[in-house]
Amino acid sequence: MGFHFIPLLLTLLLFSTLPTKSSSQTFKCSSPSTCRSLIDYISPNTTTLSHIKTLFSIKNVRSILGANNLNLSTLPNFTIPAKQPIKIPFTCLCINNTGLSNKQPIYTVQKDDGLYHIAAEVFSGLVTYQEIAAVNNVTDVNLIKVGQKLWIPLPCSCDDVDGVEVVHYGHVVEAGSSLEFIAQEYGTSRNTLMKLNGIANGSSLLAGQVLDVPLQACNSSVRSDSMDSPFLVPNNTYFFTAKNCVKCKCDAANNWILQCEPSGNKPSNRSTCPAMQCEGGSLTIGNTATSGCNTTTCAYAGFSGDQNIFTTPATQSTCPVTTGNCSQ
Repeated sequence: MGFHFIPLLLTLLLFSTLPTKSSSQTFKCSSPSTCRSLIDYISPNTTTLSHIKTLFSIKNVRSILGANNLNLSTLPNFTIPAKQPIKIPFTCLCINNTGLSNKQPIYTVQKDDGLYHIAAEVFSGLVTYQEIAAVNNVTDVNLIKVGQKLWIPLPCSCDDVDGVEVVHYGHVVEAGSSLEFIAQEYGTSRNTLMKLNGIANGSSLLAGQVLDVPLQACNSSVRSDSMDSPFLVPNNTYFFTAKNCVKCKCDAANNWILQCEPSGNKPSNRSTCPAMQCEGGSLTIGNTATSGCNTTTCAYAGFSGDQNIFTTPATQSTCPVTTGNCSQ
């Protein structure tokens, strides 16, 4: 196993001329927890979904497809142009009032790698070299080993925002963007972004900055005792759960109600998926029945460790509201 040395004087000169922003400083977690998060990745070169999957230690390409609302038929060798943002899904771990990706991704040091190169170029500035060194107990930032495994601590959070459960999204600010534009695009407010990111002056926004953007999630019927609770799926994304047996998507145009259906995938630990019928057996997850002006949907309600899938009937009424002898 080889060692990679950077001459100390050259390293000090190089690092002294580089920005020292700490991306994770603006992502706060008030209590120990885990949750699903998203972050932008902007590759400096043309790449593929397969390469991104490997770089970020993601198990299945379909997780990336869902986070970006791409068609499931998209192949792993699908090309992503240079400089095009793509959302990366990952699990966030809140610890010591800070949110970090939960022991992933894991990067294997290559020949001629340096910590700054890994942070600024391989992972496009989502973390700093100091942060990588800190979580991996690297005492000498000028010395890393070829083949060494490094945990890349992506910034994230699991905190509620204004009392509402949200999905925290690490949005990489584009040149010329503004807090007003970002707030409008992602359904939040300028004041919320400023408060969440500790920004005193909105004009100080920098291109390449990783901004904590809270994304509203669709309302779901998932039980608090489910293995995937809280089940938060933001707008224009879909997600596989219940050991890949169920696919759920969020579309704000559907009144922010989570829409789930059998995925058609083989589960990860058994030959077939568990039953997905609502009580009475007439409806399966995602199916609806109409009676008069009431529509009942068999909704996904979670799953247990022994792979039982929970369901519940959810009824929506389109009946006119009546007051006395009048109807509205």
